Amino acid sequence: MTVAPTSTSASDRATTTAVTGTVPNAAWTRLRDDRRARFGLGVIALLMAAALLAPAIDGANPIQIDLRSALQAPSGAHWLGTDAQGRDVWSRLVHGARISLLVGLVSQGISLSIGLVLGLIAGYRGKWTEELIMRLADVTLAFPSLLLLIAMAAAFEPSLTVVCTVIGVVGWAGMARLVRGQVLVVRELEYVQAMRALGARDRRILLRHVLPNVIAPVVIAATLGIAGAIMAEAALSFLGLGVQPPTPSWGAMIADGRDLSQLRNAPWTSLAPGLAIGVAVLGFNLLGDALRDALDPRGARRTP
Repeated sequence: MTVAPTSTSASDRATTTAVTGTVPNAAWTRLRDDRRARFGLGVIALLMAAALLAPAIDGANPIQIDLRSALQAPSGAHWLGTDAQGRDVWSRLVHGARISLLVGLVSQGISLSIGLVLGLIAGYRGKWTEELIMRLADVTLAFPSLLLLIAMAAAFEPSLTVVCTVIGVVGWAGMARLVRGQVLVVRELEYVQAMRALGARDRRILLRHVLPNVIAPVVIAATLGIAGAIMAEAALSFLGLGVQPPTPSWGAMIADGRDLSQLRNAPWTSLAPGLAIGVAVLGFNLLGDALRDALDPRGARRTP
């Protein structure tokens, strides 16, 4: 009675090894050939290069006020013109990329950490633990995200740390629900049940057998979440609840150029940061869509 299960288990392990060795290669091939992925990665690479090289390519001090140069049109001296306080728009734009990337990455790191841990525990433990975590997530999702962000940001002194923390805390619920849904499927698989029957520790099962099977949708959600975090930071800065002056921020730049006279006579003060936000969000969204299609198991089965 012990020989047959051992033979079946060995066959299953061989099949699993073959699949896990083939699917990542096929997924990488689809991702490499996807134009959306190439465009998205190109945009992200340019954004990161601008953020890292901002002191070398800014051309001017982003916070230096020069009222004599206010609202100058784009020229060789000021590539994207100047704002109402005479500050170089290009310089503020590239330095604002640092804020957007930092907020996107840090806030999604917070959301991912909280949501992944709570989602794993809720889906694997079940019972009252799952009910408690999911009801807390439901309460968080019941409030409109932007209103909840504004309320939380207004309750504290606005700063970069507060913005990253608030966006990260607000976004954990969606990540937790996603992970919990994946774990509910994985925990019923035969090899997970076998490990539990053999007395393996829950921590080992979660880290070695459950987590690898739920990481793909988590990566996709995190990529798309970075785009949402960039927009959320811009919205908070536009309302004066985000990064405080004189630190350059794309949302604050749009807020500075929103009056009717500037929109008519100096549209570059708000057009440049608006386009930057749109292109950055588009890049992350296209990369997330490409990752979703590349990691789709149905696409893997169609791949020769």
